Amino acid sequence: MSFIWPVMLVLLWWVPLGILIYVLLQLRRRGLAARFGSFVAGQTTGGRQAGGRQASRRQTVLAGVFLIGLIILTVALARPQAVVSVPRVEGTVILAFDVSGSMGADDVKPTRMDAAKAAAMDFVQHQPATVEVGVVAFSDSGFAVQPPSNDQNAILSAISRLTPQRGTSVGQGILASLDAINSFENPDQTNFYSNATPVPTATPAPVPPGSHGSTVIVLMSDGENNENPDPLAAAQAAADRGVRIFTVGLGSPQGTTLHVNGFTVHTQLDEATLQQIAQITAGSYFNAQNINDLHTVYDRLDEQLIVKPEKMEVTSIFAGASILVLLMGGLLSLWWFGRVP
Repeated sequence: MSFIWPVMLVLLWWVPLGILIYVLLQLRRRGLAARFGSFVAGQTTGGRQAGGRQASRRQTVLAGVFLIGLIILTVALARPQAVVSVPRVEGTVILAFDVSGSMGADDVKPTRMDAAKAAAMDFVQHQPATVEVGVVAFSDSGFAVQPPSNDQNAILSAISRLTPQRGTSVGQGILASLDAINSFENPDQTNFYSNATPVPTATPAPVPPGSHGSTVIVLMSDGENNENPDPLAAAQAAADRGVRIFTVGLGSPQGTTLHVNGFTVHTQLDEATLQQIAQITAGSYFNAQNINDLHTVYDRLDEQLIVKPEKMEVTSIFAGASILVLLMGGLLSLWWFGRVP
């Protein structure tokens, strides 16, 4: 525990002084009682002595109660602070959208892409300011559309601009998501031209899968990978950094026929690849065959409650405790003596 105004603790010097004064007053009172007690005779004297001892004990108890209350109040004047654990939802979520041509298929109404965008927008609108959301798009390459932010308008605008493009490289989507996380967590990295000989970047030591706190990637795709790199190798890279990937399979295993630029293409959901990605990274796989399934997916995502130690002023607690103790002392005084000291 620490104090904002520690100088106020100097006032506690009155505690031993007050105890000394109280003891001296009690000794003086007993001395007077001993001097005049001889004038009272018989059982009357015994009864009064017994009553006097009981009253003395009660006065001592009251003195102790008021002393404790005043000590707590003095500590409250110093404005104490304590480190407490405050649970709150926080973290970084990367929404990785497959924007390949097959995402224009309508086996998820109205289309796979439109359904994914609608559910993601709803998810973003329900996040607290402590959750940073980034947007990554991937087709035959991957790129960050919106760096992690809690600016919901910017995030929603980035999602609304997404449209189906060309091929599918799930691995590029994962790597682009990891780059977005790295840039967000290490904003002081410099990216400028230099003629100095570059120093190879050291490969970070692998960590247990899923150990990167509440940083997760939500990868929405039909899983039909047809470009390098290997998506499972990219998933292993995410696992080595402790980043979980929640994969969302869009479409049906039976598939549908899609007409693109005069070509007829049959596209179907590749659940096996998406399930392996989730398994490698300690994430989860969700199947979404309609927009309601997509909403359910977001509802079931593990929002991490982070217990974050924070220093908080607890003056009100000490002030309240002192008032309760002093009030208890006043009630005891009324009960025993019919007055408040």
